[in-house]
Order: sequence, then C-alpha cells, then structure tokens
Amino acid sequence: MKKAILFLFLILFQIKVFACPVCERNQPKVLRGIVHGSGPDSNWDYLSIIITMIIAILALIYSIKWLVQPNENNQNHIKYSIFK
Repeated sequence: MKKAILFLFLILFQIKVFACPVCERNQPKVLRGIVHGSGPDSNWDYLSIIITMIIAILALIYSIKWLVQPNENNQNHIKYSIFK
C-alpha cells in the first residue's frame, strides 16, 4: 500500500514536466503545466470536461465495486460453470 501511494505521489509530482513551455504559456493558470495545446475556448469546455470526469470516476468506482463484491448468487450464473 505504501508503494502504491508513493508511486501515485511521484506521478502527480512529475506531471508538471509533461507540458512544454509554449503550451504552458498558452494555458490558463488552472491548467498550466498539466495539458498541451491551446487553452479552452469558452466555459462550455470546462463544463464538458467536468461532466466527462464525473462519468469516468463513477465508472471506475462501480467497476471496482462490482469486481470486488459482485453479489451474484444465482446458481445458474455463468461464473459457476467455471468453478465446477
């Protein structure tokens, strides 16, 4: 667990290295050092990114939840054919 936290910290710390100086200069303060390319054209861009992030995070949470504890108790489920 400690290794995973350290790994995530190092990745987040190094993320500033990925943006080139030209892209960093063109980005708004919030996104400097994180992304490449031109900055967002309007506030609708931020809204679409936030909605996409929420959907991705929910998908990750539910996929982990259902992988860890699927709650499938039906004896005819296909997974039981593998266990036999």
